[in-house]
Amino acid sequence: MKLSKGQVRAMLTGNKEWAKWFEPLNLMLPKYEINTVDRISMFMAQCMHESGNFRIVKENLNYSEKGLNSVFSKYFKKAGRDAADYARDPERIANIVYANRMGNGDTDSGDGFRFRGRGIIQLTGCNNYTAFAESVGMSVDEVVDYLETTQGSLESACWFWDTNKLNSYADANDIEGCTKRINGGYNGLADRNHHWLDCKHRIFMSDRTELARPVLLKLGMKGDDVKEMQELLGVDADGWFGAMTEKAVKEFQKKYDLVEDGVVGNSTFKKLQKLALEG
Repeated sequence: MKLSKGQVRAMLTGNKEWAKWFEPLNLMLPKYEINTVDRISMFMAQCMHESGNFRIVKENLNYSEKGLNSVFSKYFKKAGRDAADYARDPERIANIVYANRMGNGDTDSGDGFRFRGRGIIQLTGCNNYTAFAESVGMSVDEVVDYLETTQGSLESACWFWDTNKLNSYADANDIEGCTKRINGGYNGLADRNHHWLDCKHRIFMSDRTELARPVLLKLGMKGDDVKEMQELLGVDADGWFGAMTEKAVKEFQKKYDLVEDGVVGNSTFKKLQKLALEG
């Protein structure tokens, strides 16, 4: 399925730069078979939690002395290093905490900072960078630059998703299993679950209500268009525009200062759409 601009905007609530993700999403999601409502909803929910609604795409290692001793105590306080000497120095911090693991060299190699977390689901470490580079037919140096782009940031998350076979969790609507596969535990499960359900609602609603044709529904009409309108209006959705539906339409129009004629034209229908997408 192809995402509309309305769907992307609705899902990335609070992200002022939502529009820059529209084309990359429609390019990359089909490439990795993230192509159903369930798969897209699960992918977007997990990625939104991991990236703050697609706003954080690079690891922030600007820690204070207190933060280093709390978050990375293994490498500072417990290792006998004075965190004050490294505070607010992201490059030196990365070269300490990521040294000699994930395929990185020692602290002097600079690998920790070079291969720090990048992407919507942050790709970290030389091994992961190398595997991703091979997958997309690039050199490691090219991938470092690619991950700084919107498309590369997104594709790395899609690649991680595919590598870990996360579509299977999405197909089973297994939010807990998917979270554990990504996180190693259940950190942020409530937030991930909120995004997941919200995305499913918004994708479904957008699919049903973003109609290209003019809308004019009135007393006596029947059909799926009437049923969709009734669902948005919150009345019995039987597909028949009867007297009760007309009354409900007039009450809705009065409440939102629309022309109170009982006819669902473009203005009334757009208002129904807007309220549905706002949840």
